[in-house]
Parts: sequence; C-alpha cells; structure tokens
Amino acid sequence: MADKMSREEAGRKGGEETARTHDKDFYQEIGRKGGDSRGNDSGRSDGKMSREEAGRKGGRS
Repeated sequence: MADKMSREEAGRKGGEETARTHDKDFYQEIGRKGGDSRGNDSGRSDGKMSREEAGRKGGRS
C-alpha cells in the first residue's frame, strides 16, 4: 500500500506549485481582496475585530 501524503506535505506542495505558476500581481490582488472583505470596521457584526483595532489594543481583549 502506498503511503498517504500528510496535510502539511500536500499544503506545501500546493503552495509551491501556486508560487511557481503565479506572479507578484496575483498575490497583490488576492491580498487586496482579503483586505477589502476583512475591512477595518470595528463595528463588525461577526464579532471579529480588525487588524488595526487588534494592533491598537496590543493583545488586550
């Protein structure tokens, strides 16, 4: 029986392939989309704080 690939190994291989097949613009675009969806809105309805707010609090809740 063949050994199964671990999740860690599968993730690493997938990340390496993505890095090989995509350029800097791809990563900038997905980063922008993530920032847009996350926003800096401290009045979020999902109960999560923005990175900006977390930085201001310095780890305090």
